[in-house]
Amino acid sequence: MIIMAVDLGKARTGLAVCDPSEFLASPVGTAPSYRQEELLEKICAEAAARGVEAFVVGLPRNMDGSEGESAAAARGFAEALSRRSGLPAALWDERLTTVSAHNALNQTDTRGKKRKAVVDTVAATMILQNYLDYRRNHPEQL
Repeated sequence: MIIMAVDLGKARTGLAVCDPSEFLASPVGTAPSYRQEELLEKICAEAAARGVEAFVVGLPRNMDGSEGESAAAARGFAEALSRRSGLPAALWDERLTTVSAHNALNQTDTRGKKRKAVVDTVAATMILQNYLDYRRNHPEQL
């Protein structure tokens, strides 16, 4: 199944997809996040073009596991995305993925505007890869 990850952000939203065997997550790019309707339209169009069958949306929990305003926004967005696309949209804990994305970009010496342009896509790729690894190792829980 082809799954698309969405790392919802205030300015940009990162996107990633996996291969049909659900083994490897790959970056797709980013979309501006200013208006939800436009963002939903762009994501649904990209998903249709890639044959996506499900979504996973990053759920930004606090380090203690509690949820704040951003988590509520992610939950609402996942519901809207599922309604708009007609596809299931799971939520996945995204704690520390942005930190990990910045660390990965440090290793490649990606700085400044270049970093800003790709960090959300790298985070979406990490969210999806974590989700895929979990699905592969815990099929009974999904």
